[in-house]
Formats: sequence, C-alpha cells, structure tokens
Amino acid sequence: MAASIELPKEYGYVVLVLVAYAFLNFWMSFQVGKARKKYKVFYPTLYAVESENKDAKLFNCVQGAPELAGDDAALLRRAASGGLRHPGAAAVLGALYTVARFFYFKGYATGDPRNRMKIGVRLSALAGVGLICCTASFGISLVVRETQTL
Repeated sequence: MAASIELPKEYGYVVLVLVAYAFLNFWMSFQVGKARKKYKVFYPTLYAVESENKDAKLFNCVQGAPELAGDDAALLRRAASGGLRHPGAAAVLGALYTVARFFYFKGYATGDPRNRMKIGVRLSALAGVGLICCTASFGISLVVRETQTL
C-alpha cells in the first residue's frame, strides 16, 4: 500500500519562508567573505587575533554572527513540521524569525555584540516559542487521532 500525504494549500508559504531563509544564509556567508577581504583575514584562519590585526573585533563579530546555524536548522524544522497543522501561523512565525536573524546579524556585525539584542534576539525568541507551539499542536493532533493517513 502506497502512503500519501495531503498537505494544506497554504503549506506553500511555509516552503517559501524556508527558501527565503536559505537566501538569508547565502547573504550572511557573502558578508563574511567580504569581511575577510576587507579586514585581511584569509582562510584557513577562522578568527582574527587582536595582537595581529587591529580590526580583529570587527571581523570576529561579522564571522560570529551567522554561527547559530544549528539553532536555525532546528527552528526551521519546527516551522516545517508545525506548518503541517498550522501553515499560516508557521509561515508568519518563520518569516518573523528570518527577519529577526537579519537584524541579529546586522547588530552583531557592528562590532558590538550587544547590538544583536535590540531587535534580533527578542524577535527570534518570540518566533521560536510560537513555532514550538505550532509543532507541539501538530504532535498532539497526531497522538489523539485514532487513525492517521500519511
């Protein structure tokens, strides 16, 4: 017997948010590459040393800003799974998280890591909690159903 999955039409918005986040990731990587050239920190060096580079702090902040990739992947999985039950909410929360990560990066890359707190951390926490709730709701709906069609 072949398994089938019926997705809500609005799930397409969830997928588009995931694509938008992928583009944000490409953009952040490009910014790190530009910073490597600007501050003369070449591979395989990951972080600049202040005793060797007067712009070490600025480069290190740009380099460090995208480092939440593991956390981001987990949050995006929540958007994908929570979107199966709540596609509209998951798409909006995923978009909010993507915007928050942009502001987190921009704030962190200023050279003062505290600047990531202004918008980025607050928005991403709000979006993250919302996505967890969507995913929990989806999980509960699977548990309480008698039969499941997949």
